[in-house]
Amino acid sequence: MARALLRITTRCCSPLYSPSSLPSRLRSHGLPPTLRFPSLSFSASAASTSSHGPSSGDGGKEEEEDDKGKYENYLGMSDDELMAQCDMGTFKSSGPGGQHRNKRESAVRLRHHPTGIVAQAVEDRSQHKNRSSALSRLRTLIALKVRRPINLDDYIPPVELLQILPLKSTIRSKDVGNQIGPNNIKFSPGMQALLDLLFAVEGSVSEAAKILGLSTGALSRLILSDDSLRAAANELRASKGLKPLR
Repeated sequence: MARALLRITTRCCSPLYSPSSLPSRLRSHGLPPTLRFPSLSFSASAASTSSHGPSSGDGGKEEEEDDKGKYENYLGMSDDELMAQCDMGTFKSSGPGGQHRNKRESAVRLRHHPTGIVAQAVEDRSQHKNRSSALSRLRTLIALKVRRPINLDDYIPPVELLQILPLKSTIRSKDVGNQIGPNNIKFSPGMQALLDLLFAVEGSVSEAAKILGLSTGALSRLILSDDSLRAAANELRASKGLKPLR
């Protein structure tokens, strides 16, 4: 009887980027080397399928039809809800540190199942603090990478987008409050909403500015005020054959 030989070959993946290639806002956070991938665009039904496995039968079809056009609001989730969608791994961080170097697996890496996005934190000796930092970075990366569909015919800018707009915006009412800057934890949802709009208008800053009641220059300055937002906007514009903002 002939014998069959099954060979299983494994190999390690090499880093996909050099730290110097990342925007300074993300580079300072020590993000992992697995974060460079194209922007994601999908509906909630697709995310639900990837989280919970394929559905079968007529009931699954009806549910898919009900969810059509909707999306999962990951940034609107609580920390516990978002963590429930993640795999968490711990490891020992490498590098210099002498007697202060981590000897326990206090570094944390999170992988978000629906999107495949990975975020990590290594800088603290406390696993709890690193987990919190990694979750915060995951929210930022979701804002930068996950695009949600917009119908421009009946589009109304969400409040989280209005909150990051300059006060000179003609559609920004006084009850929105003061403008939120990049250092505010509420900036990520607004940044995601702005990138969603840019995606819908094919990367045109002038078209997005008209919708948001701003001049093209004012919106450009807002985009350029944050390194990661600028990088994401320019990546989107490049995919549409447009010149980068400078």
